[in-house]
Amino acid sequence: MNPEKDFTPLTPNIVRALNDKLYEKRKVAALEIEKLVREFVAQNNTVQIKHVIQTLSQEFALSQHPHSRKGGLIGLAACSIALGKDSGLYLKDLIEPVLTCFNDADSRLRYYACEALYNIVKVARGAVLPHFNVLFDGLSKLAADPDPNVKSGSELLDRLLKDIVTESNKFDLVGFIPLLRERIYSNNQYARQFIISWILVLESVPDINLLDYLPEILDGLFQILGDNGKEIRKMCEVALGEFLKEIKRNPSNVKFAEMANILVIHCQTNDDLIQLTAMCWMWEFTQLAGRVMLPYSSGILTAVLPCLAYDDRKKSIKEVANSCNQSLMKLVTPEDDEPDEPKPGVQQQAEPNPDEALAKQEGTTSGDRDGSCDSSFSSSISVFPAASTERAPVTLHLDGIVQVLNCHLRDMAIGMMTRIAVLKWLYHLYIKTPRKMFRHTDSLFPILLQTLSDESDEVILKDLEVLAEIASSPAGQTADLGPLDGPDLQVSHSELQVPSPARGSLLHPPGTKGLECSPSTPPMNSYFYKFMINLLKRFSSEQKLLETRGAFIIRQLCLLLNAENIFHSMADILLREEDLKFASTMVHTLNTILLTSTELFQLRNQLKDLRTLESQSLFCCLYRSWCHNPVTTVSLCFLTQNYRHAYDLIQKFGDLEVTVDFLTEVDKLVQLIECPIFTWTV
Repeated sequence: MNPEKDFTPLTPNIVRALNDKLYEKRKVAALEIEKLVREFVAQNNTVQIKHVIQTLSQEFALSQHPHSRKGGLIGLAACSIALGKDSGLYLKDLIEPVLTCFNDADSRLRYYACEALYNIVKVARGAVLPHFNVLFDGLSKLAADPDPNVKSGSELLDRLLKDIVTESNKFDLVGFIPLLRERIYSNNQYARQFIISWILVLESVPDINLLDYLPEILDGLFQILGDNGKEIRKMCEVALGEFLKEIKRNPSNVKFAEMANILVIHCQTNDDLIQLTAMCWMWEFTQLAGRVMLPYSSGILTAVLPCLAYDDRKKSIKEVANSCNQSLMKLVTPEDDEPDEPKPGVQQQAEPNPDEALAKQEGTTSGDRDGSCDSSFSSSISVFPAASTERAPVTLHLDGIVQVLNCHLRDMAIGMMTRIAVLKWLYHLYIKTPRKMFRHTDSLFPILLQTLSDESDEVILKDLEVLAEIASSPAGQTADLGPLDGPDLQVSHSELQVPSPARGSLLHPPGTKGLECSPSTPPMNSYFYKFMINLLKRFSSEQKLLETRGAFIIRQLCLLLNAENIFHSMADILLREEDLKFASTMVHTLNTILLTSTELFQLRNQLKDLRTLESQSLFCCLYRSWCHNPVTTVSLCFLTQNYRHAYDLIQKFGDLEVTVDFLTEVDKLVQLIECPIFTWTV
């Protein structure tokens, strides 16, 4: 420091003492400065006061010499004490040089800076609030300081500042949120602890409504929830718990839609605590917000469905996910099946579709979750477009939901409970929104047929329920179902078409003629016949499926649909089958079911009495196809009491080639004749 420089109104003794390496001498100089400034205050000499502060700031606090910087800091604190309530007029000049010293390499100097700022803030109290952001920024850095003395000093200052904010009603929350949003992503555990402590304080102040800005900090809170430190995780849990309590108390003031995106992401992390917490929030949101959550259904399902297959190690997450899934399903109502028609004369702006944004995401979240579906989420919180303040009536975006369900059903590695949940969703959507769902049936039908080969009987049962609903729904009678809602769902319809004769030996009736329902049965839609054709195709191509599950599938279908329609249509299709071995095997399977299954009791009674046109028509239809297998033909004659014709057929058995299979079937027929099945026909 230049000794010849003029530091007036500071005396040479004060200047010398401020530059001394001994703290006691610098303290004496500070007392002299305090006395000097008090005199200027009494004289209302603002020019001299500013001059003293500027000199202490520029020539001492920001000096290159460490002892001078220490002297400048204690001098500025002395000025603040002398100014008292008037210190608020000079806070900018008092605070800025002190905050600059927070970055000093010397830990002792950082401590002195913290001490000086404490004294300045203690005197100014509420007057420091306009400068809160710079104070918070400085404190957030000191919270992570490696020196324990500096950290201890910053904690004292932090407590003082919290007291001031708590007792004041002039805190600028709007101006503070951008800084909080930035700082909340710090990876330093002390900085995180500092952030959470401030959030808890602000949340406890009645005049500060932090809930309005929760969407801006929620993602950061979930990031902190994954901290390695138990204490920080616990603090964050408490903070999130307090927010959730307030959300439950005031759901009408909550921006649910803006936070749905964030929860979807964190529901998919590998951290159990984060996933459980996010899933609990999502469940509460579906209950509190109701149909507001519908536009985010595809994202929610992407997060929830895999959790349903968790084992007992993640039982809590599984249970909450199941509750969330049930709550979301209840939000879908028949009104979602109404056509989305714009009001006449009103030009509507296209509403952003969250489901489309979901399908376009690439990458995964920071949790590195596993998943084979294409609809993965990026680490950005903006998975969906931000919710508008003026929203149109809530719309169920079926495209994205069907895409997610289709994706999970195709994933063979997915757990059984997840597959069951997917099928329950499809069944629910066909019940509640049949008109819109039939636009997607052609894309879903092949995978639903493929699911019949699943290892789980429970999965197959749910799959059959969906297929039966498709086959019997009146909505399937519509001639023109309209274009699909999204280009990703416009797939080939070839799986559903009646095979042409050119395609070889598999089930190729020349048309749908002959596939009409019996007059005595309820009508089925066009998908019923396509279902029967493709089911038989699958049995033909997968012999193991027919052997292990064929009877089970057909019996269940007879419960879900009309048994007469099933047998009538299958018999008519098999009549044109060119693969005679398969036709014989299939007829044998159908015949065994007809004779032995309790589900077919009514149909057997109908065939007993051939006096009506309906029963005669059914018998003729079955008889033509049953001729693929001689033994089944005879058993059908016994069942319908055509004993003379059965006798004539048995006479012809001598002309047939006797094989092991033939003898086996004859043996089974003999056993059946000895059972009560035919006793009532005698």
